[in-house]
Amino acid sequence: MLRPLLPVLAAALALAGCVSGVAPTAPPPGGVEAAAAAETEAELAARARQAVLNFDEVVTRVEPVAEQVCREETPDQPCDFVIYVDRAPDSGVNAFHTLDPQGQPAIIFTLGLIAEARNTDELAFIMGHEAAHHIARHLPLGQRRAVEGAEAFARIAQARGAGAAQIDEAAQLGALVASREFGQQAELEADAIGTIIAARAGYDPLRGAAFFTRFPDPARAFLSTHPPNAARIGVVRRTLAALGPS
Repeated sequence: MLRPLLPVLAAALALAGCVSGVAPTAPPPGGVEAAAAAETEAELAARARQAVLNFDEVVTRVEPVAEQVCREETPDQPCDFVIYVDRAPDSGVNAFHTLDPQGQPAIIFTLGLIAEARNTDELAFIMGHEAAHHIARHLPLGQRRAVEGAEAFARIAQARGAGAAQIDEAAQLGALVASREFGQQAELEADAIGTIIAARAGYDPLRGAAFFTRFPDPARAFLSTHPPNAARIGVVRRTLAALGPS
């Protein structure tokens, strides 16, 4: 099912800077530069094949575990996860949870993330984390919190005699602040549930969570909806300790 990803993923690997360039189709015979170019092309193809195999394996093993945990914890909501791949080469390194047009929980991986992941543990932890957002109902809860924050800030601005434009600005700020506060809590909860899912599927969540440490720490970003990396790793460690020996 994932085999058509190969040529596109190879391109994503190149665009992501994983290799310095793609060798020409017919390199000049002999010479160190020609040999290095040929090796680069072969290495790129091999990495693309391995990335597809890794993703295929993780979907096969993690998806049924995520659905099982979903049915155990929230049997009143849909638990048949659908996994999509965003093939756009400019979609960046990302994964997220949403609902598809039929109302089923969907997890979207970009090609950039599949290429960036260094092992199956990272892919498994990310898939478990995104499934956890659905299990914990973070999508509707986050929307509700944003509305509540907007209404609260708008009421304060109105009580202080602000005009319509100022009230609108206050509402936008309130939604942002509420989303930031809820977002950090939701990410940590998803990390905990994702740890359980990945561990049940036979993967190492702590090794998987190392994926986040290769990116700028969200703690340095103003009003970031993601918690500091150290807090996320701490949640994974504590969750694993609570689970006990596997």
